Amino acid sequence: MKSSIVDLWENHPVKLIIWLAIITRLVAAIFSKGFGMHDDHFLVIEAAQSWVDGFDYNRWLPGSQSEAVPSGHSFFYVGIHYIVLLCMKVGGIFNPQTKMFIIRLLHGAFSLITVYYGYKITKKLSDKKTARITGLLLAVYWFMPFVSVRNLVEVVCIPFLVYGVWIIINHWDEKSSFKYYLLSGFIIGLAFSVRFQTLIFAFGIGAALLIKLRWKEAFWYGLSFLFSIVLIQGGIDYFIWGRPFAELGEYVGYNIENAETYITGSWYNYILVILGFLVPPVSFFLFFGFFRTWKRHLLIFLPTFIFLLFHSFFPNKQERFILPIIPFIILLGMIGWQDFLQKSSLFNNKKKILKAAWIFFWITNLLLLPVVSTTYSKKARVESMIYLSKYNNIKNLLLEDSNYGNAKMCPRFYLGEWVKEFYITNENPADELSEVIKNNPEFQPRFILFFEDKNIEQRVKDIQAVFPDIVYETSVEPGFIDKVLHRMNPLNANQTIYIYKNRDVVVSN
Repeated sequence: MKSSIVDLWENHPVKLIIWLAIITRLVAAIFSKGFGMHDDHFLVIEAAQSWVDGFDYNRWLPGSQSEAVPSGHSFFYVGIHYIVLLCMKVGGIFNPQTKMFIIRLLHGAFSLITVYYGYKITKKLSDKKTARITGLLLAVYWFMPFVSVRNLVEVVCIPFLVYGVWIIINHWDEKSSFKYYLLSGFIIGLAFSVRFQTLIFAFGIGAALLIKLRWKEAFWYGLSFLFSIVLIQGGIDYFIWGRPFAELGEYVGYNIENAETYITGSWYNYILVILGFLVPPVSFFLFFGFFRTWKRHLLIFLPTFIFLLFHSFFPNKQERFILPIIPFIILLGMIGWQDFLQKSSLFNNKKKILKAAWIFFWITNLLLLPVVSTTYSKKARVESMIYLSKYNNIKNLLLEDSNYGNAKMCPRFYLGEWVKEFYITNENPADELSEVIKNNPEFQPRFILFFEDKNIEQRVKDIQAVFPDIVYETSVEPGFIDKVLHRMNPLNANQTIYIYKNRDVVVSN
């Protein structure tokens, strides 16, 4: 067994790397249930499933509200999910967990493009040894399987970017290669239709071609990129809104107006995120190596650097925003670092230090990998909805999270019913809700979900003042990682959920 693995590593490394990528992503697809954060579920799955069910959950579409306007969301990626979920409905697949397993499996398979062509790019630009390490990192970096099976547009755009870059690099020395630049531009245009910010990366590729005096290639690449976004993004918006790029225009305007509304931070925040994600001290090796390649491999370095620079100085900062360039930092970083080791005498007498650094890295990575890859993220919220799905015709839910300024949304996809949600927070107290219910008795909730146990006795009493006949039914605990993240930062809303039934409302099951 050991000799077979060694033989694969030495003679057929790409096979071994791809199999490792397949296995780790399959494990993540099976065990990593739930969703990572708000956007990868509520802006993708909930929207698409609601359309399949004849409901517009996010009120994104014309006709769902009296004065419907674009909301700044690309319909390309969520539209693909609509088609997939519609096919599942036609095929008789109705269980939410089964549907999500299939979707995670599809995403995991799609992410193999990043691993395979990341290996190919590195081998083309460097050597087999460097490519093996790069491919292995892309396959089994501790966070890669987990994010690869999520519905994160920041990750789903990566295979398009990697493959688009590979096409150019693979045909760099060929004459009359305009058709490859056409193909590359079109594919990178698809990345834009998934994640608008990749426009910065696409621009960087065009700029690098111009700097390298590849005028014709830059023209064909840019023309095809524009054709791709006009056809896909412009075409979809025209079909829905009667004008092209309606959603893109709204997205740009919204982000400019709300640049400091969300999480903000210092310009170096993303540098710290990258160094932490890639695990020190190896992350420092990769970051150092990345900057050493700026001149030799400008085609990859420039778009990656411009992307990092833009996000570093744009006020709105969330860790996931930087994910599209992580594979490029890894592969260029490894190329630059290996080149440095070959040409520098600095570490000739310090090989034990390097070996110790890599041993520390692999121990850390291999400890984190199985834990993160099997994390059931947002378990409490998902399992609460699955528990309530045994009831029929719930109609209304009340979410009580009065310890904080806002309550987190519950994933109604798992409930199977597009119920109305009411929220009680420290900014929206129970007495205000009481007036709403008095004027609209049909809004009386069938169930009340209390988030975490802090002050829960008083909170229950406050609700009983409005709904006297509520009784405790069950509790749903978050997963281990969810608990850890919540303790580290309460903003990670992964609380235990206490479900109470309102007996004044008859609920069948």
